[in-house]
Amino acid sequence: MEGREEDVRVGANKFSERLPIGTAAQSVESGRDYREPPPAPLFEAEEVASWSFYRAGIAEFVASFLFLYITVSTIVGAKRAPSACAGVGLQGIAWAVGGTIFCLVYCTAGISGGHINPAVTFGLLLARKLSLTRAIFYMVMQCLGAICGAAVVRSFQSTQYELLGGGTNTLSPAYTKASGLGAEVIGTFVLVYTVFSATDAKRSARDSHVPILAPLPIGFAVFVVHLATIPITGTGINPARSLGAAIVYNKKQAWDDHWIFWVGPFIGAALAAIYHQMVIRAMPFKSKA
Repeated sequence: MEGREEDVRVGANKFSERLPIGTAAQSVESGRDYREPPPAPLFEAEEVASWSFYRAGIAEFVASFLFLYITVSTIVGAKRAPSACAGVGLQGIAWAVGGTIFCLVYCTAGISGGHINPAVTFGLLLARKLSLTRAIFYMVMQCLGAICGAAVVRSFQSTQYELLGGGTNTLSPAYTKASGLGAEVIGTFVLVYTVFSATDAKRSARDSHVPILAPLPIGFAVFVVHLATIPITGTGINPARSLGAAIVYNKKQAWDDHWIFWVGPFIGAALAAIYHQMVIRAMPFKSKA
Protein backbone atom coordinates (compact mmCIF):
# COMPACT_ATOMS: atom_id res chain seq x y z
CA MET A 1 0.00 0.00 0.00
CA GLU A 2 2.86 2.35 0.86
CA GLY A 3 4.45 1.79 -2.55
CA ARG A 4 1.18 2.52 -4.31
CA GLU A 5 0.72 5.78 -2.40
CA GLU A 6 4.26 6.78 -3.32
CA ASP A 7 3.53 6.13 -7.00
CA VAL A 8 0.44 8.33 -6.83
CA ARG A 9 2.30 11.07 -4.96
CA VAL A 10 5.18 11.19 -7.39
CA GLY A 11 2.89 10.93 -10.43
CA ALA A 12 4.18 12.43 -13.65
CA ASN A 13 7.59 13.19 -12.13
CA LYS A 14 8.39 9.53 -11.59
CA PHE A 15 10.03 9.15 -15.01
CA SER A 16 12.23 12.21 -15.44
CA GLU A 17 14.10 12.85 -18.67
CA ARG A 18 17.38 12.29 -16.80
CA LEU A 19 16.67 8.58 -16.93
CA PRO A 20 17.83 6.54 -19.96
CA ILE A 21 15.80 7.11 -23.11
CA GLY A 22 15.22 5.23 -26.33
CA THR A 23 16.60 1.72 -26.62
CA ALA A 24 18.30 2.06 -23.23
CA ALA A 25 14.88 2.45 -21.66
CA GLN A 26 14.00 -1.08 -22.73
CA SER A 27 16.50 -2.75 -20.40
CA VAL A 28 15.45 -4.38 -17.18
CA GLU A 29 18.38 -2.72 -15.43
CA SER A 30 16.78 0.69 -15.86
CA GLY A 31 14.54 -0.10 -12.91
CA ARG A 32 11.35 1.09 -14.55
CA ASP A 33 8.02 -0.48 -13.69
CA TYR A 34 7.05 -0.96 -17.34
CA ARG A 35 8.47 -2.96 -20.21
CA GLU A 36 8.71 -1.65 -23.75
CA PRO A 37 7.31 -4.22 -26.21
CA PRO A 38 10.05 -5.50 -28.55
CA PRO A 39 9.85 -4.44 -32.22
CA ALA A 40 7.68 -6.74 -34.30
CA PRO A 41 9.48 -8.72 -37.03
CA LEU A 42 8.83 -7.66 -40.61
CA PHE A 43 7.64 -11.15 -41.54
CA GLU A 44 6.38 -13.70 -39.05
CA ALA A 45 5.43 -16.96 -40.75
CA GLU A 46 4.35 -18.64 -37.52
CA GLU A 47 1.50 -16.22 -36.85
CA VAL A 48 -0.20 -17.10 -40.15
CA ALA A 49 -0.76 -20.62 -38.83
CA SER A 50 -2.36 -19.43 -35.58
CA TRP A 51 -6.08 -18.98 -34.96
CA SER A 52 -5.48 -15.69 -33.13
CA PHE A 53 -4.19 -14.18 -36.39
CA TYR A 54 -7.43 -14.92 -38.23
CA ARG A 55 -9.58 -14.06 -35.24
CA ALA A 56 -7.97 -10.62 -35.19
CA GLY A 57 -8.66 -10.21 -38.91
CA ILE A 58 -12.30 -11.17 -38.42
CA ALA A 59 -12.56 -8.63 -35.58
CA GLU A 60 -11.21 -5.92 -37.91
CA PHE A 61 -13.71 -6.95 -40.60
CA VAL A 62 -16.70 -6.84 -38.27
CA ALA A 63 -15.61 -3.55 -36.68
CA SER A 64 -15.14 -1.92 -40.11
CA PHE A 65 -18.51 -3.30 -41.23
CA LEU A 66 -20.29 -1.79 -38.23
CA PHE A 67 -18.36 1.47 -38.55
CA LEU A 68 -19.40 1.98 -42.18
CA TYR A 69 -22.98 0.95 -41.50
CA ILE A 70 -23.40 3.52 -38.73
CA THR A 71 -21.38 6.25 -40.48
CA VAL A 72 -23.09 6.02 -43.86
CA SER A 73 -26.53 5.61 -42.30
CA THR A 74 -25.99 8.74 -40.19
CA ILE A 75 -24.76 10.80 -43.16
CA VAL A 76 -27.63 9.73 -45.41
CA GLY A 77 -30.13 10.41 -42.62
CA ALA A 78 -28.66 13.86 -41.97
CA LYS A 79 -28.86 14.79 -45.67
CA ARG A 80 -32.40 13.45 -45.89
CA ALA A 81 -33.64 15.89 -43.23
CA PRO A 82 -35.58 18.88 -44.64
CA SER A 83 -33.33 21.31 -42.76
CA ALA A 84 -30.17 21.29 -40.66
CA CYS A 85 -32.22 21.79 -37.50
CA ALA A 86 -34.48 18.86 -38.33
CA GLY A 87 -31.59 16.37 -38.55
CA VAL A 88 -28.51 15.56 -36.54
CA GLY A 89 -26.39 18.02 -38.53
CA LEU A 90 -22.62 18.22 -38.68
CA GLN A 91 -22.22 17.87 -34.92
CA GLY A 92 -24.44 14.81 -34.89
CA ILE A 93 -22.40 13.12 -37.61
CA ALA A 94 -19.19 13.88 -35.72
CA TRP A 95 -20.63 12.50 -32.48
CA ALA A 96 -21.90 9.36 -34.23
CA VAL A 97 -18.55 8.63 -35.86
CA GLY A 98 -16.45 9.43 -32.78
CA GLY A 99 -18.78 7.49 -30.48
CA THR A 100 -18.76 4.49 -32.79
CA ILE A 101 -14.97 4.45 -32.87
CA PHE A 102 -14.87 4.63 -29.07
CA CYS A 103 -17.20 1.62 -28.79
CA LEU A 104 -15.50 -0.46 -31.49
CA VAL A 105 -11.96 0.20 -30.29
CA TYR A 106 -13.04 -0.73 -26.77
CA CYS A 107 -14.58 -3.98 -28.05
CA THR A 108 -11.73 -5.07 -30.33
CA ALA A 109 -8.59 -3.65 -28.69
CA GLY A 110 -7.87 -6.87 -26.82
CA ILE A 111 -8.30 -9.00 -29.95
CA SER A 112 -6.76 -7.11 -32.86
CA GLY A 113 -5.62 -3.84 -31.32
CA GLY A 114 -8.75 -2.07 -32.56
CA HIS A 115 -7.23 -0.42 -35.64
CA ILE A 116 -10.38 -0.23 -37.86
CA ASN A 117 -8.37 1.99 -40.21
CA PRO A 118 -5.60 1.22 -42.72
CA ALA A 119 -3.90 4.52 -41.84
CA VAL A 120 -3.66 3.52 -38.17
CA THR A 121 -2.36 0.11 -39.20
CA PHE A 122 0.21 1.75 -41.49
CA GLY A 123 1.43 4.07 -38.74
CA LEU A 124 1.81 1.21 -36.28
CA LEU A 125 3.62 -0.82 -38.96
CA LEU A 126 6.17 1.96 -39.42
CA ALA A 127 6.68 1.99 -35.64
CA ARG A 128 7.27 -1.79 -35.69
CA LYS A 129 4.20 -2.47 -33.56
CA LEU A 130 3.04 -5.28 -35.86
CA SER A 131 4.42 -7.36 -38.71
CA LEU A 132 3.99 -6.57 -42.40
CA THR A 133 2.04 -9.82 -42.79
CA ARG A 134 -0.49 -8.80 -40.16
CA ALA A 135 -0.67 -5.23 -41.44
CA ILE A 136 -1.58 -6.33 -44.98
CA PHE A 137 -4.14 -8.81 -43.65
CA TYR A 138 -5.71 -6.13 -41.45
CA MET A 139 -5.94 -3.64 -44.32
CA VAL A 140 -7.63 -6.18 -46.60
CA MET A 141 -10.16 -7.15 -43.92
CA GLN A 142 -10.84 -3.50 -43.06
CA CYS A 143 -11.58 -2.67 -46.70
CA LEU A 144 -13.80 -5.72 -47.18
CA GLY A 145 -15.72 -4.93 -44.00
CA ALA A 146 -16.19 -1.32 -45.11
CA ILE A 147 -17.54 -2.40 -48.51
CA CYS A 148 -20.01 -4.78 -46.88
CA GLY A 149 -21.16 -2.16 -44.37
CA ALA A 150 -21.87 0.41 -47.08
CA ALA A 151 -23.62 -2.25 -49.17
CA VAL A 152 -26.00 -3.07 -46.33
CA VAL A 153 -26.96 0.61 -46.00
CA ARG A 154 -27.68 0.73 -49.74
CA SER A 155 -29.83 -2.40 -49.55
CA PHE A 156 -31.89 -0.91 -46.69
CA GLN A 157 -32.55 2.50 -48.27
CA SER A 158 -31.52 2.34 -51.91
CA THR A 159 -33.47 5.37 -53.15
CA GLN A 160 -32.22 7.79 -50.51
CA TYR A 161 -28.74 6.30 -50.76
CA GLU A 162 -28.53 7.02 -54.49
CA LEU A 163 -30.04 10.50 -54.28
CA LEU A 164 -28.00 11.70 -51.30
CA GLY A 165 -24.51 10.68 -52.32
CA GLY A 166 -24.13 7.39 -50.46
CA GLY A 167 -22.03 8.88 -47.68
CA THR A 168 -19.00 9.15 -49.95
CA ASN A 169 -16.04 11.43 -49.28
CA THR A 170 -15.84 14.22 -51.84
CA LEU A 171 -13.84 17.42 -51.98
CA SER A 172 -15.99 20.50 -51.46
CA PRO A 173 -16.05 22.81 -54.55
CA ALA A 174 -14.98 25.71 -52.31
CA TYR A 175 -11.58 24.09 -51.62
CA THR A 176 -8.58 23.18 -53.74
CA LYS A 177 -7.09 19.70 -53.97
CA ALA A 178 -4.12 20.91 -51.93
CA SER A 179 -6.47 22.10 -49.17
CA GLY A 180 -8.28 18.77 -49.16
CA LEU A 181 -5.01 16.85 -49.03
CA GLY A 182 -3.73 19.03 -46.20
CA ALA A 183 -6.93 18.54 -44.21
CA GLU A 184 -6.63 14.77 -44.55
CA VAL A 185 -2.95 14.80 -43.59
CA ILE A 186 -3.50 16.91 -40.47
CA GLY A 187 -6.68 15.10 -39.46
CA THR A 188 -5.01 11.69 -39.71
CA PHE A 189 -1.95 13.00 -37.86
CA VAL A 190 -4.19 13.99 -34.94
CA LEU A 191 -5.83 10.57 -34.89
CA VAL A 192 -2.69 8.43 -35.20
CA TYR A 193 -0.72 10.60 -32.77
CA THR A 194 -3.54 10.11 -30.26
CA VAL A 195 -3.45 6.35 -30.86
CA PHE A 196 0.29 6.26 -30.14
CA SER A 197 -0.04 8.41 -27.02
CA ALA A 198 -3.07 6.54 -25.63
CA THR A 199 -1.37 3.14 -26.02
CA ASP A 200 2.15 4.17 -24.97
CA ALA A 201 3.65 1.72 -22.46
CA LYS A 202 5.52 4.51 -20.68
CA ARG A 203 2.40 6.65 -20.34
CA SER A 204 0.40 3.69 -19.01
CA ALA A 205 2.97 3.10 -16.27
CA ARG A 206 3.51 6.76 -15.44
CA ASP A 207 -0.20 7.55 -15.31
CA SER A 208 -1.31 4.31 -13.65
CA HIS A 209 -3.14 6.39 -11.04
CA VAL A 210 -5.30 8.01 -13.75
CA PRO A 211 -8.25 5.72 -14.62
CA ILE A 212 -8.66 6.47 -18.35
CA LEU A 213 -9.60 4.16 -21.19
CA ALA A 214 -7.42 4.35 -24.30
CA PRO A 215 -10.47 4.21 -26.63
CA LEU A 216 -11.86 7.42 -25.08
CA PRO A 217 -9.22 9.90 -26.34
CA ILE A 218 -9.14 8.04 -29.67
CA GLY A 219 -12.89 8.49 -30.09
CA PHE A 220 -12.64 12.16 -29.13
CA ALA A 221 -9.83 12.66 -31.66
CA VAL A 222 -12.09 11.31 -34.39
CA PHE A 223 -14.91 13.55 -33.16
CA VAL A 224 -12.95 16.81 -33.21
CA VAL A 225 -11.31 16.03 -36.56
CA HIS A 226 -14.75 15.49 -38.08
CA LEU A 227 -15.93 18.84 -36.75
CA ALA A 228 -12.97 20.51 -38.44
CA THR A 229 -12.88 18.72 -41.79
CA ILE A 230 -16.43 17.66 -42.69
CA PRO A 231 -16.93 20.97 -44.55
CA ILE A 232 -13.75 20.35 -46.57
CA THR A 233 -13.67 16.66 -47.52
CA GLY A 234 -16.48 15.08 -45.56
CA THR A 235 -13.64 13.73 -43.37
CA GLY A 236 -11.97 10.60 -44.60
CA ILE A 237 -8.89 9.98 -42.37
CA ASN A 238 -9.68 6.31 -43.02
CA PRO A 239 -8.96 4.89 -46.50
CA ALA A 240 -11.20 1.86 -45.89
CA ARG A 241 -14.15 4.11 -45.02
CA SER A 242 -13.61 6.16 -48.21
CA LEU A 243 -13.09 3.09 -50.40
CA GLY A 244 -16.11 1.18 -49.10
CA ALA A 245 -18.49 4.08 -49.68
CA ALA A 246 -17.01 4.85 -53.12
CA ILE A 247 -17.19 1.27 -54.40
CA VAL A 248 -20.82 0.78 -53.37
CA TYR A 249 -21.98 4.21 -54.62
CA ASN A 250 -19.74 3.93 -57.71
CA LYS A 251 -20.42 7.24 -59.43
CA LYS A 252 -17.94 9.68 -60.96
CA GLN A 253 -18.09 12.16 -58.09
CA ALA A 254 -16.99 9.45 -55.67
CA TRP A 255 -13.81 8.77 -57.65
CA ASP A 256 -12.80 12.24 -58.86
CA ASP A 257 -10.55 13.03 -55.92
CA HIS A 258 -10.44 9.61 -54.30
CA TRP A 259 -6.62 9.58 -54.25
CA ILE A 260 -6.71 12.31 -51.60
CA PHE A 261 -8.33 9.88 -49.15
CA TRP A 262 -5.45 7.43 -49.50
CA VAL A 263 -2.42 9.69 -49.91
CA GLY A 264 -3.46 12.14 -47.19
CA PRO A 265 -4.13 9.59 -44.42
CA PHE A 266 -0.99 7.60 -45.19
CA ILE A 267 1.18 10.72 -45.09
CA GLY A 268 -0.47 11.85 -41.85
CA ALA A 269 -0.01 8.42 -40.27
CA ALA A 270 3.66 8.31 -41.29
CA LEU A 271 4.31 11.78 -39.85
CA ALA A 272 2.59 10.85 -36.59
CA ALA A 273 4.64 7.65 -36.29
CA ILE A 274 7.90 9.49 -36.98
CA TYR A 275 7.05 12.30 -34.55
CA HIS A 276 6.07 9.98 -31.73
CA GLN A 277 8.93 7.51 -32.14
CA MET A 278 11.72 9.95 -33.02
CA VAL A 279 10.79 13.03 -30.97
CA ILE A 280 8.42 12.10 -28.15
CA ARG A 281 9.98 8.74 -27.32
CA ALA A 282 13.42 9.32 -28.91
CA MET A 283 13.57 5.61 -29.68
CA PRO A 284 16.57 5.66 -32.08
CA PHE A 285 18.86 7.35 -29.57
CA LYS A 286 20.77 5.68 -26.78
CA SER A 287 21.78 7.26 -23.52
CA LYS A 288 25.40 8.44 -23.50
CA ALA A 289 25.73 7.68 -19.80
